[in-house]
Amino acid sequence: MFTADWFFDLDKRLRQMGLDSDAQSFDEIRKILSQRKILSSDAFAENCVYVILAGGFSQKTAKKIHAQIMNFLYAKGADFNGLFALFHNKNKINAICKIWDNRAQFRNEYYSLNDTNARINYLMHLPHIGKITANHLARNLGEDVVKYDIWIQRLGVVYAQNPALSAEIDNKKLSKNIKSVCDDMFNQLVAITGLPRGYIDVVLWKACQNKLIVVDDGLEKRTLS
Repeated sequence: MFTADWFFDLDKRLRQMGLDSDAQSFDEIRKILSQRKILSSDAFAENCVYVILAGGFSQKTAKKIHAQIMNFLYAKGADFNGLFALFHNKNKINAICKIWDNRAQFRNEYYSLNDTNARINYLMHLPHIGKITANHLARNLGEDVVKYDIWIQRLGVVYAQNPALSAEIDNKKLSKNIKSVCDDMFNQLVAITGLPRGYIDVVLWKACQNKLIVVDDGLEKRTLS
């Protein structure tokens, strides 16, 4: 594991399986990360809505719900009752309404910041966007960053060959030690593949999601053939 051949094989297999996408396709993600673009207020809000909806759902389900929500927003605006009829989660619908109603302000304030860390910190304070979700959103907006979700944290511990670190894995609060080993893993993969870390992140995440990489509770790993 953690070689260039291993990574490129995962990428190839995901593409062959038709699983080469997150909110965007792998090729779109790679292009966005290579040259970050300034999005419109509507497009900014669309990305925010996607990551709010994506938590706890498969990508297929998240995309379906996202399309329904966005069609409603464009047609009827941030009407809570109408949106709640489509998706029965009060907290997420409240957040979506706030983001849609304030999308121009949020978008302008985000792009006014010149530092990547400052922009990610800003995203963390948007409605229903937590620390890990903020990194997911930032990556989808073109920031070359890592999501640090539970699978990436587990892979980082495997990379470090330090099972004791597994006690610090937390999908809600990112441990400094876990972040450090994950960053070491990404630094190596960036160096040997020449790819953006955000792209490497989405490929590893997708490979874990689809069990091309399996990390069990004991942090023993295997790559399925």
